[in-house]
Amino acid sequence: MKKIILSTLVVLGMSGAAFAQTATDFVTVDTDASGSVSFEEAQVAWPDLTTESFATADTDANGELSAEEYALILSTAPAAVPATN
Repeated sequence: MKKIILSTLVVLGMSGAAFAQTATDFVTVDTDASGSVSFEEAQVAWPDLTTESFATADTDANGELSAEEYALILSTAPAAVPATN
């Protein structure tokens, strides 16, 4: 539960301008189509993302965000995330 709350704070702490300028759906952010989002890929979508924030979102601590981890983050703060195309 703590990680969900912290993940929510991560998303809310990210710049709204970054969300508005960059597509944030999982497929778009997963630029290498590996099925997970690396810190580097996430940082393109959210330039202010820190390694600490990424690690908090990475609930299984494998160094990448799965589609489930990514979806959970997006669903916990819908007001911060624009509708995707």
